[in-house]
Amino acid sequence: MFKLPASLFVLASATAASADPPRTPIKTIVLVHGAFADGSSWDRVTPLLEAKGFRVVSVHEPLSSLEADVAATKRAIEVSPGPVLLVGHSYGGFVITEAGTNDKVSGLVYVSAFAPDNGESISGMFKGKPAPNWTKTAVIDSAGFAWLPRATVASDFAQDLPDGEIDLLTAKQGPLAMKIFDDKISTAAWHTKPSWFIRPEQDHMIDPGAQATMAKRAGSKLTSIKASHVVMLSHPKEVAAVILQAAGVN
Repeated sequence: MFKLPASLFVLASATAASADPPRTPIKTIVLVHGAFADGSSWDRVTPLLEAKGFRVVSVHEPLSSLEADVAATKRAIEVSPGPVLLVGHSYGGFVITEAGTNDKVSGLVYVSAFAPDNGESISGMFKGKPAPNWTKTAVIDSAGFAWLPRATVASDFAQDLPDGEIDLLTAKQGPLAMKIFDDKISTAAWHTKPSWFIRPEQDHMIDPGAQATMAKRAGSKLTSIKASHVVMLSHPKEVAAVILQAAGVN
């Protein structure tokens, strides 16, 4: 009987050992909105994900503190069949970075977002850098929550959307507690979970260069799109494609 060389068996064994183990298929995609927004931020992406058979949950955050927003996200994770893919837009990147340490979470997708490291806050990340334009026009109410005027939404938040949609975003925005700027991440999930990053090249809320730097630091697979900060509204198909790729759909 013909026998294969023993060295071939060694090579085959080594190759099998070095291959990535198969990942348990994602069952639920949890979407986390950012500041000045609500769960409807994902209305154009959600049907595209559900069409592929995923359960989708869009979290409504109170935007009152990082702790409260992480808690709201963890509740969504708790009631969802796992494994779970977490997707965060803008400030929602802070939320998924903290909530993503949950054992049911298999991966993270950052959409024009912050991807902070351990111990980082928004204030700390902006320290020594020019403040974004929106901070100069935001209206702060008596409880310390920030609101964006329509002109700022039109120029810096959603400049690639038509006027009617800008009106709607302004009307239903979720104001952000300014104290959140000092809330810090305890453990960044991207250290142990795979991540993907969508960077809008025309983002006026979070510097695209800073986004590229954060994506590189986190080891995220980066996709750049010519779009505003609300890329999931202006380019839902492209955003859904990256999320589906992260969820294991080829």
